[in-house]
Amino acid sequence: MIVIDNVVRNGAVVDGGSTDPRVYGVRSVSDAIAANPDLDATALQTVGEKGWDGLIIARRR
Repeated sequence: MIVIDNVVRNGAVVDGGSTDPRVYGVRSVSDAIAANPDLDATALQTVGEKGWDGLIIARRR
């Protein structure tokens, strides 16, 4: 099992104009997971005191 935290980045991951290197990192790891046929994954968005956040949970088939 792979758990990756802080993947929503307050919504910046879907902002095509973001130049934040942390956003690029989230996109890169998401693309790598999606391209791997041995992994199933889902992203979960959470909303709490610090704003929007989320995590990716992936598992090997």
